[in-house]
Amino acid sequence: MKSESQRRRNRNGAACMKITLVGTGRVGSAIAFGLTINPLASELLLLNRSRNKAEGDALDLTHAAALVNSNMKIHAGEIADSKDSDVIIFTASVPFRYPEQTRLAMGIENMPILKEWIPELARQSPNAIILMVSNPVDALTYETIRLTGFDPKRVIGTGTLVDSIRYRALLSTRLQIHPEDIRAYIMGEHGDSQFAASSIAMTGGERFYPSDTSREMFEKTKAMGYEVFRLKGHTSYGIAMATITILDSITYDLRHTLPVSVMVDGYLGVEDVCLSMPAVIGREGITRILHPVLNEEEQDAFRRSAEIVKQTLVDMEAG
Repeated sequence: MKSESQRRRNRNGAACMKITLVGTGRVGSAIAFGLTINPLASELLLLNRSRNKAEGDALDLTHAAALVNSNMKIHAGEIADSKDSDVIIFTASVPFRYPEQTRLAMGIENMPILKEWIPELARQSPNAIILMVSNPVDALTYETIRLTGFDPKRVIGTGTLVDSIRYRALLSTRLQIHPEDIRAYIMGEHGDSQFAASSIAMTGGERFYPSDTSREMFEKTKAMGYEVFRLKGHTSYGIAMATITILDSITYDLRHTLPVSVMVDGYLGVEDVCLSMPAVIGREGITRILHPVLNEEEQDAFRRSAEIVKQTLVDMEAG
């Protein structure tokens, strides 16, 4: 017997889902364009503080969609139009003013935006899955869970997925192995306290034990986002594709294991904070959180990330 998600398909094979995208800045627009090329829903609603910007993007994307095999409805609207969304992607944010702005300062400025949008979005779509993209993503994922009262399995931060993708790409070039065949995770905070779980990295069942090579690749990974900012003033394509990777696993119930920001469930004695861990993602959101066996140094790094994010939450509330 076919599942409900299998029965609900449009002619492109995509599930008949409604996706609401909040924020049509550089990242939001890149995600929307990716969804136009690879339509994962029957309806895409764009919301933005400037309705004109959202309307313009919707028109432009509709014209682009005419050139691909898609019947996805793309339109702009207000929060009320988001009613009964299956997935809400949140990218609304103040601009990241690199290098003078810290992630904490960004969090303090983004909290009012979160409080303005998230509660009403949740009220309109009480069964939605929320994907948090805005930074600091771990703190904002946690605050979204608190503001909505949603089951934590339905609130997912993009977390270190894009960092892990960068790490695998660098390892791929050095090791001459396709990145999809490399199982290597960046865990913890999507920020300066993130760490490479090198002791569990492997391909073909063979481990990549911590080495000078893996440490070098990690340091390059950690600096990669800042380097992109330095060169072009923002990042957009990598995080857009990372978000669409999560959406793909939700839409088709693929149960991919991805390093995303989730509510930590007591792993290594850590709880009441969101950090990136390998999690299985399907149509209902997080279906399982995995608990890799880390070495002692990595365990300490995970706990250190937890303390940093918890302090960020405290400081954001005070700010």
